[in-house]
Amino acid sequence: MYKLSFRIVYVFLAAFATIAILSIFTYHILFPQQTRLLVSTTTSLYATGLLDYLGSAFESSHPWISVEFIPVGSGAALELARRGESCAVLVHAPSLEKKYLSTSSIYYHHIFAYNFFVIVGPKNDPANVSTAHNASEAFTRIFLAGERDEAVFISRGDNSGTNVKELQIWNETGLNPMGKKWYKVIGGGMDQALIMANELKAYTLSDIGTYLVFEKSGSIPNLTILFYNSTELINVYSSYLVSGCRGSEAEAAKEFVDFVDGSQELIGNFGVSDYGSPLFFPAYGKEEFLNNVWNMLAGDG
Repeated sequence: MYKLSFRIVYVFLAAFATIAILSIFTYHILFPQQTRLLVSTTTSLYATGLLDYLGSAFESSHPWISVEFIPVGSGAALELARRGESCAVLVHAPSLEKKYLSTSSIYYHHIFAYNFFVIVGPKNDPANVSTAHNASEAFTRIFLAGERDEAVFISRGDNSGTNVKELQIWNETGLNPMGKKWYKVIGGGMDQALIMANELKAYTLSDIGTYLVFEKSGSIPNLTILFYNSTELINVYSSYLVSGCRGSEAEAAKEFVDFVDGSQELIGNFGVSDYGSPLFFPAYGKEEFLNNVWNMLAGDG
């Protein structure tokens, strides 16, 4: 009788423990703790719609993570990361990225996409940029036309990846446009630069993705692409984790960065139906080439 009672109690406790464990497991499946992930990012990835596209796909497979993007220039995005105000960062300014890597503010570098910068300007092209042999020559022609009061150039002046590239090209020309009346520094995003360039029928440097989106929307009818190439104007996009991020946010950030890096097919298909070609090209298969380009742009090449 004593043994039978003991067995009943044992079975009851075992059943209770099993139910409790299953209940806890089921609760986490059905009601996982929501993690809010902040990602600071360059404006071009956001303005083209790529990040909303990738973010939606990520949240569908990771419903317990809510992703919020902070679209600013690459310089500002990296600074937010340094201050621990984001847990992942997506940028396209290798020389700036190198500085933050050297201070260990960011780590876990992955090149996930690339496209190209383009020099856009008025269709009558008073500086004759369209026949230049390289970007440096194109900028020199804009400088000389500006001095003749025949051209205006819009600079973002926001320490973004595009702004860094623009200043690099000016440096290659040996010319300094700062302070010239035809050189207008707006301290704003790519969208603002394109709209102002359109209004003033001016030249500016743009990433190809943002330009195509604005062109298709009819927002910049006075502008056209005047110069581009696939070598010196290549534009490399990288992702990083933020060293100051901890806990569930840090785990969510790694999940997101790995997802973006692994979404090469999604990246390569984005924009094809609307623009006839992708706005960004996947890095898959070109890792060595893009790493060499990144090192060159960062000043290591």
